[in-house]
Amino acid sequence: MSHAGHFIVRELKDTDIGLFRELLTVMGRAFDEIGVYTKAQPNAPYLRKLLGSGQFIALAALEGQVVVGGLAAYELLKFEQERSEIYIYDLAVAAEHRRMGIATALIDQLKTIAAARGAYLIYVQADPADAPAVALYSKIGTREDVLHFDIAVEGGPG
Repeated sequence: MSHAGHFIVRELKDTDIGLFRELLTVMGRAFDEIGVYTKAQPNAPYLRKLLGSGQFIALAALEGQVVVGGLAAYELLKFEQERSEIYIYDLAVAAEHRRMGIATALIDQLKTIAAARGAYLIYVQADPADAPAVALYSKIGTREDVLHFDIAVEGGPG
């Protein structure tokens, strides 16, 4: 757990289902996709399994007992060497708490976790139209221009 100003960053464990659900609401509002993040949330056993899997990392920024931001990341075990990468899947901060260092504190905490796990790299994708995200990641990382492709799974859930 790290402290930064008026908030703390905490890694969520398999017992933190309520906080994780609050984080999903923050993400839904931040991304203007509240239905995607709140309407069909997994049940508690699924979330316990996810949060306890060892390959999923959830961090919450808390102001008191209120979730004001967070991130979801995955540790990807590599096959060509005994090492891993960390992929930031989502990072969000509530609108009224932006520009207070919360996103940077979340990433700093993830760096600590990544180092403890022996990861050699953290990476994240950003939509070019999302100027604040691009600016943040440009300050702390090296930009790589790549193409992203979604491949549909036949017969999979839409």
